[in-house]
Amino acid sequence: MHADPRFDHDDDLADPAPAAVIEVCFDVEGGFLARDHRRDLADALAAALPWWAEAPLASMLRLNLPAGGGALVPLSRRTRLTLRVPRERADEAEALAGRTLEVGGQPLALARARRRELLPFGTLYAHLVVFDADDDAGFVRAAQAGLTALGVVCRAISGREQVADAGALHGRSLMLDGLAPAHALRVLERGLGLHRELGCGVFVPHKSAAAVGAPA
Repeated sequence: MHADPRFDHDDDLADPAPAAVIEVCFDVEGGFLARDHRRDLADALAAALPWWAEAPLASMLRLNLPAGGGALVPLSRRTRLTLRVPRERADEAEALAGRTLEVGGQPLALARARRRELLPFGTLYAHLVVFDADDDAGFVRAAQAGLTALGVVCRAISGREQVADAGALHGRSLMLDGLAPAHALRVLERGLGLHRELGCGVFVPHKSAAAVGAPA
């Protein structure tokens, strides 16, 4: 999908300043994890990193678990745990390498850690964004209000309804298209909506709008 020229602006012509947030990505060694693990993983991170729950820019990305049924999912060699942390906390986050977190009674062994800069793609995608909204129209209005509060101009495309955390979290997937680099970094740093401590409203770069309808 090409960016809509209506969203061209001066930020497209300038390199954005370095992001205040950096990703720390961990290899994961074997084991199993509950498919619905967001809250348990957030609790494990808060126990391992005392500052985690209080850092407004700290968030976690959705784990790339294999598709399929079953409450427990085997972790593959491709599974990664990726944390977004304030740049000044990166050393502390990296120190989790070599440790094992207990996530809902299951061990999650973290291996090699690598740092990765945020990539300000013009299209960003979040699998689950949560707002206090009763329907799709209300969801889109809340998304636009959140983007306006961040000073971000783009096109917001809502997707499939998503449910997580044993039904406690209801939201939708969301695609943002036509972002200038500085605006993309702002969204990647801040996210949108509620419950970012559970990985909701956390965006990743994307090259296509097709994934907006992908199932949970």
